[in-house]
Amino acid sequence: MRAVIVTDPGGPEALTVTDLPDPEPGPGEVLVKVAATAVNRADTLQRQGFYPPPPGASDVLGLECSGTVVGIGEGVTDWQVGDKVCALLAGGGYAELVAVPAGQLMPVPEGISLVEAAAIPEVACTVWSNVFMAAGLQPGEKFLVHGGAGGIGTFAIQLATALSAKVFTTAGSAEKLAVCADLGADVTINYREEDFVEVLKEAGGADVILDNMGAKYLPSNVKALATEGRLVIIGMQGGSKGELDIGRLLSKRGAVIATSLRARPVEEKSAICASVVEHIWPLVEDKQVKPVIHTSLPLEKVVEGHQLMEDSGHVGKILLTL
Repeated sequence: MRAVIVTDPGGPEALTVTDLPDPEPGPGEVLVKVAATAVNRADTLQRQGFYPPPPGASDVLGLECSGTVVGIGEGVTDWQVGDKVCALLAGGGYAELVAVPAGQLMPVPEGISLVEAAAIPEVACTVWSNVFMAAGLQPGEKFLVHGGAGGIGTFAIQLATALSAKVFTTAGSAEKLAVCADLGADVTINYREEDFVEVLKEAGGADVILDNMGAKYLPSNVKALATEGRLVIIGMQGGSKGELDIGRLLSKRGAVIATSLRARPVEEKSAICASVVEHIWPLVEDKQVKPVIHTSLPLEKVVEGHQLMEDSGHVGKILLTL
C-alpha cells in the first residue's frame, strides 16, 4: 500500500510517500480502504519528533480517515465489508489501508460525502469529549474557543451554537473572524488588536474555555473565567510550562482540565465515538453543523498540506485524498 512516512524528524520535506506492507485486521479490528484523511496539528508535531504514537499504534501519520470496510477481524459483528465509515485513529491514516478498532468506526452521516467525512472524526470527538462531556457546557452558558478559524474552532463554534451556548472566539484576521461569525459566533475577537480577557470580563466571564495554546494563555484564560468556570487545555502550541495563579482560581471556584485523546484506551475512545454518533450526527445530518474544508489535496502533495497547516492561513480542515 502507499503510505506516508517520516524519513528523519524535521520540516514538511521530511515526509515521503512510499510502499509499506498491507496491514491485517486483528481481533476486534476492521480494515478500512482509505478514501481521505486530514492533516492535524498533532501530525506536524509527530513529523518533528515531538509527538510519538502510543505503544502499538502505527508509525504512519494520520489521526482520522474516511473510507470503505474491506476486512473484518475476529469477533467483530457490528460492521460488514462494503460499509462506508469514518474513523478516529491513533495513527495510520496517511495510507491506502488502515486497521481500526471496531468501536472507533462511525457511519458516514447522511448528506456528507465519503471524502468530506474525513474532516469530522477528530474535531467531533475532541470538541464533544472536552467541551460537553468533560466541561459540561450548558445551554445559555458563555463559551470561548481560541483559534476559531481552525478545524477544531470551526466545529466548536457550530456545535456550541447549535446547543444554545453564547459563543466567543479569537482569530488573527478580519477575514477569519468573518468566517467565525458566519458559523454562528456571537462575539469575535482579533487577538492581535484586542484583549480577550477584557472582552470576557465585560460579558461576565467565560463558563467554558477551550484552549490549544497551553502555557502562553494560561494566566489570561484563568482571568477570563467566570465564577465556577472550566478551562479545558487540549494543546501546547504556546508552550508546556506556565504559572497558575491558584488564588485567582480559588476565588472563582474554577477548574483547569487538561486532556488528550490519542493515547486514551480503546474503550474510552469507543465510548466517545458512540456518544458523538448519538448526539452530533443528527445535527450534522440536519445541516446545523457541517465540516469546513479549506482544501483537498492528493496524498502525493502531503508536503504542501503540512506547509499549509504550519503557515496558519487556512480556514477549517486540510484533507488528503487517496
